[in-house]
Amino acid sequence: MRGVFLDALTMKLEELDTSALQNSLDHWDFYDTTSAMETAGRIAGAQVVITNKVILDRPLLTQASQLKLICVCATGTNNIDLEAARDLGIVVRNVKGYAGASVPQHTLALILALASRWYRYHRDVMAGRWSRSEIFCLLDYPVIELAGKTLGIIGYGALGQSVARLGQALGMRVLIAESLRGKPHNNRVCLAQLQAESDVISLHCPLTAETENLIDHPFIAAMKPGALLVNTARGGLVDEEALAGALRSGHLGGAALDVLSEEPPPANHPLLDSSIPNLIITPHTAWISRESRQRLLDGVVDHIKTWKRDATR
Repeated sequence: MRGVFLDALTMKLEELDTSALQNSLDHWDFYDTTSAMETAGRIAGAQVVITNKVILDRPLLTQASQLKLICVCATGTNNIDLEAARDLGIVVRNVKGYAGASVPQHTLALILALASRWYRYHRDVMAGRWSRSEIFCLLDYPVIELAGKTLGIIGYGALGQSVARLGQALGMRVLIAESLRGKPHNNRVCLAQLQAESDVISLHCPLTAETENLIDHPFIAAMKPGALLVNTARGGLVDEEALAGALRSGHLGGAALDVLSEEPPPANHPLLDSSIPNLIITPHTAWISRESRQRLLDGVVDHIKTWKRDATR
């Protein structure tokens, strides 16, 4: 029984315990990356395919006559033609919950960075400005105390709930947006209230037709002047041109993003402009702790073992 991992570079497997994965099938082929032109040849003859971001559409799945199981080494399955997989009897499994500690930690780090501006002070220290200071400290960038401020959470799954608890631990008041799917919940507020009252808004909702470009010009205009925006969810939630304009105008006090609408971004991406003030971008690293990646890999192995057990019944 043969398995193929199409984009193993996304996991940096040399840092992980891969013994359970190696032993889960008779043979494995590992490829750092796989282009669209290479995919068909690499999955031919395989019963199990692991992919993080490599696209598996209907034509590819139809050609892969021996394929029985696709393990998405991530939570999102938008790179898989799920309807085609069902039609062809191919099982598709993803992994949820593996980044439940790593993503909230990264979100908190981004909020703290925006509030303290430590990254700008560090840059100035290394450039020699502290050494040339006439007084014992530098006071060039405003620092915000988060205690007593309001944190707005959009998307209240496991990650949103963890970030809410971290905010409360800092002494923040937490507002939870009502469900974007219209499901009623107690102790939630409408988006209009959350926009008007939140000093920090953190996004934790999925990217759907309803949430694409949720953070657009009208949304940002309704936010509290000087508010901070943090996105560790999906890049497509944010109208990036609108965000750039709001930061340049000073309407928003800052933004921190771990995701962009296109990854990796082109060099001319609207947010990759050093003239945009008070913007932090990290390269989709909120999930990449070694512990998180090990849980993700273990989840893939569990799916393979379950599939093999079910197949023998």
